[in-house]
Amino acid sequence: MNLSYFIAWSGFNLIYRTLFRARFYHAERVPSHGPVILAANHESFIDPPLVGCGLRRPLNYLARESLFNHPVAGAILRSWNAVPVDREGGGGRGLKAILDRLERGGGILLFPEGTRTSDGRLQPAKAGVGLAIIKSSCPVVPVRVFGTFAAFGRHHRMPRPHPISVAYGHALDFTALREEARTAAKPRVKAIYQAAADAIMAAIGGLQPCREVRRFPG
Repeated sequence: MNLSYFIAWSGFNLIYRTLFRARFYHAERVPSHGPVILAANHESFIDPPLVGCGLRRPLNYLARESLFNHPVAGAILRSWNAVPVDREGGGGRGLKAILDRLERGGGILLFPEGTRTSDGRLQPAKAGVGLAIIKSSCPVVPVRVFGTFAAFGRHHRMPRPHPISVAYGHALDFTALREEARTAAKPRVKAIYQAAADAIMAAIGGLQPCREVRRFPG
């Protein structure tokens, strides 16, 4: 972690520990180094740093391109490994940026649902995350956040001191779909992207916090 990332990581850890009594389960399932995609459900604005706080390694995060327009804010976001993408979080440039971070050995956090849930329930996965999965060659780890919708969901103006937690799953193997996509016809390739997205969303849905490995990294 660079200094800016470490300061933010430490600050968010303190906030989550004191205000939300955060717990992290099975963070050891995430590779400690090398390229990896983390795919998580999305309940709140607080989800991205929360997922990162359970890990000793830094992650790369997607952020709206417009947020980088301000020189100071842009510099801070870049120091936190934020990846600028368009409003929809996709497009050719967005995919290129994601794959570039992975090729450099980084970990990146993606949200298959594309946006925050409006009712606290899991939403269907969009094909965009499947595209990133199939175009890459790295492990894909499902992640599920719990409690952040109640703590700071769309319907809240201010966060509430509600318990939150993160469960990290076992990495999924997409070798077969990646191989098929290399020679498949275009309609089938699109179906493969959606199949990969659906598979990671199903894995997220199957995660539950069970045994606490450690409350906070350290």
